Amino acid sequence: MNAPAELADCLVVGGGPAGLAAAIYTARFRLNTIVVDSGASRAALIPCTRNHAGFPGGISGAELLDRMRAQAIEFDAQVRRARVMAIAGRAGDFTARLEGGEALRARAVILATGVSNHRPEIDEALHTLALERGLLRYCPVCDGFEVTDRKVGVIGQGARAVKEATFLRAYTDRVTVIAPTADLGLDAAQRSALAAIGVTAVAGPATDFRVEGAGLGFQTAAGRMTFDSIYPALGSTVHSDLAAGLGADLTQDQCIKVDSHQRTSVPGLYAAGDVVIGLDQISHAMGEAGVAATTLRNDLAAAAPQLR
Repeated sequence: MNAPAELADCLVVGGGPAGLAAAIYTARFRLNTIVVDSGASRAALIPCTRNHAGFPGGISGAELLDRMRAQAIEFDAQVRRARVMAIAGRAGDFTARLEGGEALRARAVILATGVSNHRPEIDEALHTLALERGLLRYCPVCDGFEVTDRKVGVIGQGARAVKEATFLRAYTDRVTVIAPTADLGLDAAQRSALAAIGVTAVAGPATDFRVEGAGLGFQTAAGRMTFDSIYPALGSTVHSDLAAGLGADLTQDQCIKVDSHQRTSVPGLYAAGDVVIGLDQISHAMGEAGVAATTLRNDLAAAAPQLR
């Protein structure tokens, strides 16, 4: 019979900006901290972010994560590459089951499991290349500035596509919405709103993606079209299943509900970053992580004053 796993103070699930920022805080609070990271952070896909404060000229997402990981380890946080399949237990003694059967125990848990973007029908190698060249972009808040006066395509339908196209129209007057299917998914009011700002809407399906010259081209119902940059506005999958398994409250969009201190509805369980409804920005995720980590520390101290 296996001996029970040692009880850590804090388990952080997710090694993106929120998870690693939380781990830096908890480790510096002298809490025994374990980070479990599946290696699927969206930040790792960012070729260069230029709106993250403190990095004139920008920094790649992978380099930022490497620096944060090293900083967490510097203060004795353990960083494990694994996938957490389920969490059970309650405040003071949670048990996380990893893929492969290993168990980890912790007095408190911070979920920083993030979201995954829905992609257009594009093969993996081309997707990677297009991201590296800035031909494919997922965050107009992050990099709308970089497409100033460029020809931009927004692949999406309905209100989500209208919102993204309207945001990008502040940077360029060459914006086109392309539906991923034959159905534009736009009502009369939405069509009128796009037309009023000079945005054209084209039916799909959007298929046969290729790098064409300095742009990314694909087939549409109106023929082949090429853009300097394409923004998929296809939604995302929120990775809140671990929270749901513990009975935590979720929003209608499946984000984890938290209070102003990043506490979930389950005592001892906290959440930060994109898995919590918010701005989906690195700086915002880090801020939430600092709040979550500090709240966790104070809650643990209140429950066990001798461990302060």
